[in-house]
Amino acid sequence: MKIIAIGMNYPLHCQELHAGEALPEEPVIFMKPDSALLKDGKPFFIPDFCEQVDYETELVVRINRLGKHIAERFAHRYYDAVTVGIDFTARDLQRKFRATGRPWELCKGFDNSAAIGDWVPVDRFADIQDIRFHLDIDGQTVQQGHTRDMLFRVDQIVAYVSRFCTLKMGDMIYTGTPVGVGPVRIGNHLEGYLEQEKVIDFHIR
Repeated sequence: MKIIAIGMNYPLHCQELHAGEALPEEPVIFMKPDSALLKDGKPFFIPDFCEQVDYETELVVRINRLGKHIAERFAHRYYDAVTVGIDFTARDLQRKFRATGRPWELCKGFDNSAAIGDWVPVDRFADIQDIRFHLDIDGQTVQQGHTRDMLFRVDQIVAYVSRFCTLKMGDMIYTGTPVGVGPVRIGNHLEGYLEQEKVIDFHIR
C-alpha cells in the first residue's frame, strides 16, 4: 500500500505558503510510508522533533485496481471511494529543509502523519470535481475546500502518477490541501466532513 500525496494543488494555498512562486505546470508528487497512516479515530501525538505541526485537510481517493500508464479518460475506473484525510506537516522542519535545498520527506512522512477517515463510495457523488469538504477544530470550521478549485483534477492526477509507478489496490492519493492550513495543539478535537457527513474524528495529544 502506497500513500501518494499532491502538493500545491490549490492556487490560494500556493499563495498562502509559496507567495511569489509560479504555479506548478505538472502535479507535485511526494510519498508517505505506510507507517504514516493514522486511522480508526486514534489520537495524533505531536512529535518531539519539531515545534510546529500543521494540519492540511484533503480529499483522499482510494485506488481499487491495478493500473499503469492509465489514460485520463479511463482514470475514473481506478478508484472507488473517497474520504477526508489530514496531511500533518512538521512545518518548521519543512522551512529548514527547503531553505537548504534538501529533500523534505521527513517533515511529511513521519509516523502517523497521514490521518485517514471513513471511506465513502465515490458513486454517492455525481461528480468528483464537485465535492465540498471542511475541517472543524474544537467545533469551529478552520479550513474548507471544493474539489472544483484543484489545479489538477483527480483523473489527471491518477493518470500522471501511473506514468511513473504502478497503482495497486488499496493505494491512497491525498489530492492536495486548500487555503487555511494552521497548527494543531495538544487537546484539539479534529472533525472532518465530506459535504455534511462527518468522516474523521480524533484528538491531538
